[in-house]
Amino acid sequence: MRHRVAGRKLGRKTGHRLAMFRNMVTSLLDHERIVTTVTKAKEIRKFAEHMITLGKRGDLHARRQALAFVRSKKVAHKLFAEIAPRYAQRQGGYTRIVKMGFRRGDGAPMCLIELVKPEETESK
Repeated sequence: MRHRVAGRKLGRKTGHRLAMFRNMVTSLLDHERIVTTVTKAKEIRKFAEHMITLGKRGDLHARRQALAFVRSKKVAHKLFAEIAPRYAQRQGGYTRIVKMGFRRGDGAPMCLIELVKPEETESK
């Protein structure tokens, strides 16, 4: 039974999976959009949203928590200085997943996961 078991294993062991999520979230915050499979995008969405929420909080403890997850100090600084103020008036929903079709090699469903643009944040 899978009662109360959250998350997908993605065919990887725990350490590998968490390292992959940390790398992907760091890349997402750095480039503000990445192309990946739909399943991975759905998994990293919750980590990325949590990092932006920590950035909005902005205190020392939130900064240390973000630095413990994000791989780069430069990206962590960008999170607190640029990305978080962009979403100050928004209560969640900082990312968007756009499906792009299937990968040529193995037919895996691909998508673009990106941060929602500021002008779309202000219009709502």
